[in-house]
Amino acid sequence: MRRRLLVPCEQMTLYDRILVPTDGSAEGERAVAHALDLAAVHGAAVHAIHVVDSARYAGMPMEASWEGVGELLRGDADEAVDAVEGLAAGTDVDVETAVVEGSPSREIVRYAEGNDCDLVVMGTHGRGGIDRLLLGSVAEKVVRGSAVPVLTVRIDGDDPPEPATAESAGEETTPGEASTDDAESEATGRT
Repeated sequence: MRRRLLVPCEQMTLYDRILVPTDGSAEGERAVAHALDLAAVHGAAVHAIHVVDSARYAGMPMEASWEGVGELLRGDADEAVDAVEGLAAGTDVDVETAVVEGSPSREIVRYAEGNDCDLVVMGTHGRGGIDRLLLGSVAEKVVRGSAVPVLTVRIDGDDPPEPATAESAGEETTPGEASTDDAESEATGRT
């Protein structure tokens, strides 16, 4: 006979540490917002990481100053992780940030596994066909190489959503807005 384990949902915590790689783009905020929302629901901390892909600039002519490029990339990286902290400011989610150098997919996997993260939430452009073949996909490489579960969020499309704040979580639906039940009924044709 098979034993069933019944645990009340409110006592079950799936995630304690959620890693969200960020490139600092407006589109990437969709994945950040999703990670922050998941963290708020599970009482988890978010680790925001930006990987400076120094290998991409290795083929630059020697006249170009690596110091100048390195400082510029580091500044962009700091802005990217600071933006995650800014988005989390309206929530009760703790955020830790890190900037590392190397291959993005390799460093994301290394950070997730080395910091006992329970989940990686990252954006994907949803490229397929020849674009994916030629450009590769950091998200795909992370999914294939990580022992930590990976949740991908498609980031191309509409404006990124704002993470839910404590105030907005209890807001009522205003006239003219469909509730989730109304939208589901409309989509399925059932009432």
